[in-house]
Amino acid sequence: MGWILVIFDLPVTTDVQRREATKFRKFLLDDSYVMKQFSVYIRPCVSYEMMEKHADRLRKSAPFEGHVTAFFLTDKQFELAINFVGDPSQDQGRRVTAPEMPPQIVFW
Repeated sequence: MGWILVIFDLPVTTDVQRREATKFRKFLLDDSYVMKQFSVYIRPCVSYEMMEKHADRLRKSAPFEGHVTAFFLTDKQFELAINFVGDPSQDQGRRVTAPEMPPQIVFW
């Protein structure tokens, strides 16, 4: 069991670039990735073979411009992540609580 962590920085200066970036984000969501932060998406994978399959799909869907990086993390490595969430008293309209994981991911 592991996770694919995808991080990206895509140009959005022109209308065409914005459409390509939106198309890529939509691909990630349609392919069962969950947004962890802006430009950071995660997806569970039950095997190395599944990770390779999804890495190939990412390779084919990544926009020509910009940078896309994918990491494969074991479940143990992902479990060791430390999350820092802002102080609600200092919040000025920003969401400061960590989003809940969808039931499908909690199941894994």
